[in-house]
Amino acid sequence: AIAHYEQSADYYKGEESNRQTNFYCTGPNGGVLGYLFVVLSDCYIYSALVLDFSSANKCLLKVAAYAAQLEQYQKAIEIYEQVGANTMDNPLLKYSAKDYFFKAALCHFIVDELNAKLALEKYEEMFPAFTDSRECKLLKKLLEAHEEQNSEAYTEAVKEFDSISRLDQWLTTMLLRIKKSIQGDGEGDGDLK
Repeated sequence: AIAHYEQSADYYKGEESNRQTNFYCTGPNGGVLGYLFVVLSDCYIYSALVLDFSSANKCLLKVAAYAAQLEQYQKAIEIYEQVGANTMDNPLLKYSAKDYFFKAALCHFIVDELNAKLALEKYEEMFPAFTDSRECKLLKKLLEAHEEQNSEAYTEAVKEFDSISRLDQWLTTMLLRIKKSIQGDGEGDGDLK
């Protein structure tokens, strides 16, 4: 507990000087999201220090989601991996770990296809149950379609996944960002279906 307190205190101290920068450097129309990002970071630190780590993880996952939306993928990856690693050994929470690793892999994919492949291998090693998940199978199909620069195969894989588990707004946004990097995508309408 003391180690987490010290780590959180160091994080908070380091972020204190960046508050104004984070707020104003979020891009056009991003001021509110930037502000929420900072508030949620503070919420996480408070929850980790005073409450319990379950509440802290909720705040942390919101920080990760906002970080990815603000194209701060490395921060989002670190958070999703941290929460995934913390939950994969908990019998009650281990089923959520696949979702966190899936989101981290999508963030890797947006940055670089090779990073996504390496991350996928790492997550399968860390958490063998991830290998059989629908999320992992989707990632493999998306990587294959991306490697072949085949936007139709990419879209078909997403459609198939969406027919069983509806995509939320965050996933749709991330999947569209990846699809835009496929050279053969001449549609330009930003549709996944």
